[in-house]
Amino acid sequence: MIQFYFLSIVLNALAGYILFSGDETGALKFRGDFSDGFTLKGETFRFVVGILSVIVGLLKLLSPVEGDVPVAGDLVPAITGFLSGFALIFEYYRGRASLDSSEHSEKIDKLLVSNKKIIGMASIAAAVLHFLFPRVLLL
Repeated sequence: MIQFYFLSIVLNALAGYILFSGDETGALKFRGDFSDGFTLKGETFRFVVGILSVIVGLLKLLSPVEGDVPVAGDLVPAITGFLSGFALIFEYYRGRASLDSSEHSEKIDKLLVSNKKIIGMASIAAAVLHFLFPRVLLL
């Protein structure tokens, strides 16, 4: 579906920007109806973007764009959506919950959070390439 194509591009670019920028200061602020401003770096916003990225990544695999190869046609954007979403979700829970320092959480931390700039760059690249070349296999 074309809606998931659009959501995949937007969420990959947004999650990639959040992961790549890395700082928690909220560089982009919106003023308006919000009394204290709305930041793109807020914990809740990052968590929601993470959840939406994972969901859209899954739905992107299940419903390919008409005329595209099922699964393989959307593999890279779906994988980057999963990775960036899981990185944002894990980062949220790591800051909120008192996770035991188990072997599994350390491995996830090392894989996702330590490499979040690389995941962010890959997510932005996948979004740009997916936007520019819609019918290319694996993009």
